[in-house]
Amino acid sequence: MNLCLIARPFVYHGGVERATAGLVEALVARGHRVHVLGPGAPLPIPGVTFSPLRVPRLPASARVLVLVALARRAVAGGRWDVVQSHERTLSQHVYRAGEGCHRGYLASGAATRTRGLYHRVVLALEARVFARTPRLVAIARRGKSEIERLYGVDPSRVSVIYNGVDLERFHPDRAAAHREAARAEAGLRGDDHVLLFAGSGWERKGLATAIEALPRLAGARLLVIGRGDEHRYRRLAERLAVGDRVRWLGLRPDLERWYAAADVLMLPTRYEPFGNVHLEALASGLPVVTTTVAGGAEVIEENKNGALVPPDDAVALAAAVASLREGSRPARAEAARRAAEPFTYSRQAGEFERLYREFP
Repeated sequence: MNLCLIARPFVYHGGVERATAGLVEALVARGHRVHVLGPGAPLPIPGVTFSPLRVPRLPASARVLVLVALARRAVAGGRWDVVQSHERTLSQHVYRAGEGCHRGYLASGAATRTRGLYHRVVLALEARVFARTPRLVAIARRGKSEIERLYGVDPSRVSVIYNGVDLERFHPDRAAAHREAARAEAGLRGDDHVLLFAGSGWERKGLATAIEALPRLAGARLLVIGRGDEHRYRRLAERLAVGDRVRWLGLRPDLERWYAAADVLMLPTRYEPFGNVHLEALASGLPVVTTTVAGGAEVIEENKNGALVPPDDAVALAAAVASLREGSRPARAEAARRAAEPFTYSRQAGEFERLYREFP
């Protein structure tokens, strides 16, 4: 098939971008011709043609609308069997709601900045996307339910297609090889109990809750990877007298090393459709503690490969992390890896193919 994908650039510090790159590579491997339209400049992928959508520097609300117009014009200029968008545009056969629903995100309380006009524009556009796009794809069952409930979409129009994960890059054997060196780089001892928080959008993903749990976890160290208001969260850690137990690593392209360094991934998110960090950690043999509102909760088996807690509950988070210190670490690593193994990019591409065949 001749496929057109509308998606943001492929860079490797963001889970959304890594997930898109893996899917595109799998579609090419299955014999499809893939043309990607998107803003910015991606890393090249063999067999993929890229055409930039040059969005000028404008206020956020205007950029959203300009992207819609640019995508419509670019799609009209080509001849595609199927157009699939990972962005809120209006010219596609298939829309993948990888970021969930903006309405659901706002309802979660995770949005703190006042951007009234931007939110109104996105909500209006989102309503049109869900109303007009023939086939909608959620990346977890929770997301499917949210789309149907908040926008009155017929369930027959919404499919669940889970993300894939690179099972070779994220593997327990690689973790074993990296563990000692990564810990040394972060100034950690071999016997430290190390917790990892990975992701940008720290307010939404619950970094404050992770830091608030730390005083209840005697001696534990916290690694923070991602981008956010570091000064604000450093102040919180200092106020709680755990500043010396937090390592701020910034954006890192070598996430597999930091999954190796850690004993538990903490993602106490307030809104998360299905963060790739869940699958990457599990594939690396790292147990995951996340919240009951995360799409990734669907692959967590309580006290086997991780645990689930309510959002904004530092006490429950600390208790869950502490409970995972008990029992066999190899057994938890095996259970984590086993949970991730079905989530291949080839499986994901095959499920999208079934949707594509619906279009003549």
